[in-house]
Amino acid sequence: MAPMTPSAAKALVLPDYNLDHVAAVRSLRLEERPVPTPGPGQVLVRVEAAACNPSDVIFLTGNYATPKELPTAPGWEGAGTVVAAGPGLFGGFLRGRRVAFGSLETADGSWGEYCLTEAARCIPLSKDVSTEQAADLIVNPMSVMGMYGEARRGGHRAAISTAAASQLGRMMVALSKREGYPIIHTVRRPEQAELLYSLGAEHVLDSSTPSFEEDLAAKARELGATIAFDAIAGESPAQLLAAMPPRSKVLVYGVLAGVREMPMDLGPVLSNASGVEGFYLVHWMEQAGPLRLLLAARKVQRLFADGTFKTQIARRVSLEDAIAGIEAYMDDMTGGKTLLVPNG
Repeated sequence: MAPMTPSAAKALVLPDYNLDHVAAVRSLRLEERPVPTPGPGQVLVRVEAAACNPSDVIFLTGNYATPKELPTAPGWEGAGTVVAAGPGLFGGFLRGRRVAFGSLETADGSWGEYCLTEAARCIPLSKDVSTEQAADLIVNPMSVMGMYGEARRGGHRAAISTAAASQLGRMMVALSKREGYPIIHTVRRPEQAELLYSLGAEHVLDSSTPSFEEDLAAKARELGATIAFDAIAGESPAQLLAAMPPRSKVLVYGVLAGVREMPMDLGPVLSNASGVEGFYLVHWMEQAGPLRLLLAARKVQRLFADGTFKTQIARRVSLEDAIAGIEAYMDDMTGGKTLLVPNG
């Protein structure tokens, strides 16, 4: 390992899962963790910025799709510089380069000064993309590209996007506008609807209105929306299928409802030949193959560079101040992300 890399470094560590989000965040503790040596196909990244996403908050509760063995450092993505690489051509190519990276399910995540990951989970960054924006280059933007690609390849004329005022939802708004692809964006509050209209969204529905279900069904029929991107789970997939025409499907990519169980009447699913599928970014990236991933990563960076995609950052915090920063993010996710800057 290179001399510049210490044997131990600071990281936020989760000791136990807790269904209470606030209690889970407050249980995080700052510790010294051993800095691992990369093995074959792996790299070590000096983390310069790490995102806090809804998926990270859900992970703290134990409700995420892939829980880890505890204690561990959370954080599913970040950006930084590759300072060491194990055997492998791509890892050697990345050494010394700025990258966006996704963390491993079997190791500490990005909420620390260093993170071990696979070279294949790294995206070399162009000079036009800042490290701060790159810290959120994978989970949200690549999910948008993956689900949008599924919609286009499946021949779906239009789509529905839930939790559309989120950072991912706003990227879906921007892509819909740029590509001329109709998407119905659903939100929970009037001010969120106004926000999306200000960003150029054409079809926005507020689920707090009495006529929401009727309006959603009418708009889905009008546009021919036969696929939905759902961040909520719980009762949301059944509601979406009820609104869409036969032979529709819901891609569930989040559990903002806080529970993984989905109550559903199978009658309409069977009679309409409709269904619910999970969209898990890691699996999509594995199945997409190197060429499609390379093209998607290049397009995402172009969209960041030209301002089509942008992550709203509300605050930047050190590891020492991370708990307060994450709590502030949970209080107002629409207002922008908390960005952890582990190395100052």
